[in-house]
Amino acid sequence: MRSLPSNYELVAPGSLASVLALLAREPGWTPVAGGTEVMVQYGAGKLAAQRLVSIWGIPELRRIETIADELHIGAGCTYTDLRRDSVITSEFPLLSTAASWTGSIANQNRGTLGGNIVNASPAADSLPALLAYEAELILTSARGERRVPYGDFHTGYKQTLLSPDELIRTIVLKRRFAQYVGYARKVGTRSAQAISKLCMAGLAKTSGKSIDDVRISIASMAPIPLRLRATEQVLLEREWSIETLRAARRALESEVSPIDDIRSTRAYRVAVAGNLLEEFLYTLFPRDGAIDQRLNQVLERWNALPFEDAATEILSCCGSYAWAKKVTAARPFSDTEALLQSASAVWRSMQPEEWMEAFRSHPRIGERHAEVETTAVSQAWSAGEQTAVHTADAEIRRAIAEGNRRYEERFARIFLVCASGKQPQEILKILERRLTNDDDTELHESAAEQEQILRLRLRRWLGDQEGM
Repeated sequence: MRSLPSNYELVAPGSLASVLALLAREPGWTPVAGGTEVMVQYGAGKLAAQRLVSIWGIPELRRIETIADELHIGAGCTYTDLRRDSVITSEFPLLSTAASWTGSIANQNRGTLGGNIVNASPAADSLPALLAYEAELILTSARGERRVPYGDFHTGYKQTLLSPDELIRTIVLKRRFAQYVGYARKVGTRSAQAISKLCMAGLAKTSGKSIDDVRISIASMAPIPLRLRATEQVLLEREWSIETLRAARRALESEVSPIDDIRSTRAYRVAVAGNLLEEFLYTLFPRDGAIDQRLNQVLERWNALPFEDAATEILSCCGSYAWAKKVTAARPFSDTEALLQSASAVWRSMQPEEWMEAFRSHPRIGERHAEVETTAVSQAWSAGEQTAVHTADAEIRRAIAEGNRRYEERFARIFLVCASGKQPQEILKILERRLTNDDDTELHESAAEQEQILRLRLRRWLGDQEGM
């Protein structure tokens, strides 16, 4: 149901002072700048705010200025403004990169940095960069101004420190990151015009094998954008080594709390976040061979095997001969990451009927044997992955068994989920949610789960159990 224009009131006072006076005098007005989020809600008939005050084009909110050792960005600056500013692109490239991810060119011409902050989406592309740069916000009202750390601004899902009569006037960035290495990655169905499954921003300064300072932040992993301080602390306390990387991955996994939603699953987000962290760290400390020596011994041996022997050996990681043969044909692989990337690319390129072969290689959740013959290694891995379910109380196991029955009746195949690290209650909740999917959505969600399983198993096969 679309909104009725007659239900809404829009005013445009034209100056910052007039806007602030209105907010102070008449509570209940909602400021709107570019309107990219407001118009989505309006078009869907879900815009709750009915009294809108335009702050678009107010000069005080559209400036980018250098003041002493700080860069002051007006909250009304658009993503196009951020991409075009020479100081931002040279000194704050994480923010410039994030601006390029945000929507279409039309969205970038209208969407504002302040609006993105106030909208408080945990999936917003620009917010991890602001956390990494330790931005500050200048909040203004008719009562005066106050300056707050951006890291304290989000207090909960869609909740902020902003008072009803306040606006964000300026985003402040300290100009002190010239010696830092930056990293920014977005994972989504597309690099732009798509809400992220997750995105990460990282900054670090190193000397030798030590990290002198590091900031890592992430979106789409909690109700608010997160600064990963426990992960940072692990990296600051240790010299670089493969053990440090593993400890950092474990710390990351312990401080994020993603959910299963329409865009992705919890398991996928946790695994990919770990992969992005690893990618960031390898930009700081390039692989030198010694770090991956143990893993490369397995790869070197497998690279040299006859084709059929190599395909048979890697089969347990996925359960699909079609996948195993295509990955084997892509040999040789130089390192673990090259193998993982190829394995995922091959899996995603396969047809649904080829996916089914892999699905059938798994036992039902709560059972120990697949309905089709599979390898002994795959059976052992499946048992380990489902340890928590096998030891759950009888009531939970009965509920999962009934869910399996309903799922197979609905989709004509077994329910597949990456069970590693999940508790039985969590698996049951995922099963019940996925029973509401349509056929195509569920097929692709199952394929995403299988991709996570094969990546975890590849690492286990390589002997990298601590790195998972």
